Amino acid sequence: MSGTLRIQAISGHAGPVPGQGTQRQPQVAKLIDTTTCIGCKACEVACLEWNDLPFRETVFQNTYQTMPETAWNYWNLIKFNEHPQPDGGMMWLMRKDQCMHCADPGCLAACPADNAIVQYQNGIVDFQQEYCIGCQYCVTGCPFNIPKFNPNTKKMFKCTLCTDRVSQGLEPACIKACPTGCLHFGTKDDMKELAESRALQLRQHTAHNNAGVYDPAGVGGTSVIYVLHDIANPEAYGGLPKDPRVPWSVRFWKRPLKWLGNLAVIGGLLGVTMHYLRFGPKHVNDVADAKDVKAVKDEA
Repeated sequence: MSGTLRIQAISGHAGPVPGQGTQRQPQVAKLIDTTTCIGCKACEVACLEWNDLPFRETVFQNTYQTMPETAWNYWNLIKFNEHPQPDGGMMWLMRKDQCMHCADPGCLAACPADNAIVQYQNGIVDFQQEYCIGCQYCVTGCPFNIPKFNPNTKKMFKCTLCTDRVSQGLEPACIKACPTGCLHFGTKDDMKELAESRALQLRQHTAHNNAGVYDPAGVGGTSVIYVLHDIANPEAYGGLPKDPRVPWSVRFWKRPLKWLGNLAVIGGLLGVTMHYLRFGPKHVNDVADAKDVKAVKDEA
């Protein structure tokens, strides 16, 4: 995986994608096993340090969670959720919240700025702040509430899946910091196989009969997949959507409405051309004569 990452899709780009089809790169994925996460937050610190993000004050809301949600300078957050059990007990569900790097990224579909968001052939979706115009349309396209706005720079930010490390054949920083083996990184096929085997183990040898792998088809699958205790109730893990999809409004705006706009422009150009061919150009003298005639009528 070492070398330059090849681009698969570019936001707001009408022309061909540079280098497309010149090299095949395997899709990568991060596997997060929620059943072995202990909430140590080592991954949070590693993310901040590697990406040179400023440490910020935590917000206490009667939970061990660092803050309510991710931020423009906090891309990785362990969510703590108390889930009541049938026997009256309470179960802690901890989930590493970050960008999911969708195969069908709604943020890229919604973004109108050329080159502000790119999707690499290995599945990573990355923001390029130098091209970002701060419109925040990417927020409307994301079903996971991930892109965050920096009010000072007027730019959008999110987890990059450590593209700088991955391009050199290294694991993301959070993977290196995890002490329990909760996090794994490799090709999407390998991670999916590992996740399915872990879910099967949970179903066969524990009380978690509904354990499964979260890799939602509504966004074409993701490059961040989860092993969940209960695949039928992902919402219990801090609002993880059960069937995430790119909003229809984004689809409509970027596809039918865009083509209707293009047709309207073409129709306008045709109308101007036909008017010119039928009546000829409008001369300045004709306009002046018309004004003189109007002035005489007004005086009369």
